[in-house]
Amino acid sequence: MFIGHFAPALVAAARPKAAGLGTLFVAAQIIDIGFAALLFPGLEAMRIVPGITAMNAIDLYHMPYTHSLVGALLWAAGFGALVWFATRRRAAAIGAALVVVSHWFIDLLVHIPDLTLYGAPPKLGFGLWNHPAIAMPLEILFIGAALLYYARRTRSPTGNRRLWILAGVLSLLQAVDWFGPKQPVFSLAIPALMLFAYALTAGVAAWVGANRQPRTAA
Repeated sequence: MFIGHFAPALVAAARPKAAGLGTLFVAAQIIDIGFAALLFPGLEAMRIVPGITAMNAIDLYHMPYTHSLVGALLWAAGFGALVWFATRRRAAAIGAALVVVSHWFIDLLVHIPDLTLYGAPPKLGFGLWNHPAIAMPLEILFIGAALLYYARRTRSPTGNRRLWILAGVLSLLQAVDWFGPKQPVFSLAIPALMLFAYALTAGVAAWVGANRQPRTAA
């Protein structure tokens, strides 16, 4: 998934004393941000294998530090600690950590078996990337329901215009991911584009969140 990972961030951000929406968008993708960063020095690896799944040609064959369950828990603990140091709010730190961990479980739905528990076999994944008729509506359902939840549980003095812009940016990026041109072979342009997309979504989310607050706290 791509934008479906942001659903837990939107749900968490609607709670009082939560971390900011931009921070939670980073939490939602910090595992993939770490993966993209580790591709540059070769500490983790991927390759392009046409036909490996029906939806994409990405073979994620070596990612023990980011896409193992133990790795995800460690990223969650580290990110949660950073949020706690920045906010001194326990609820914000716990919420951010849970959003980080949610990434692994959402990936488990769509990945073919390339996830691990601790960086070694068995490899896990339910493989919905081989079933676009299920995976694509599911992703839309995740993010659509979360956006609606966030809109109803938060308020802004200027209305929902910023939130609609965020929804548009997410839709555009997901459309490019699904239907845009694909790299025929792996190059460092792939992680660079990943990092750009995550920075863009987090920046727009921070802009949205700066103008909203939970209704119970209004």
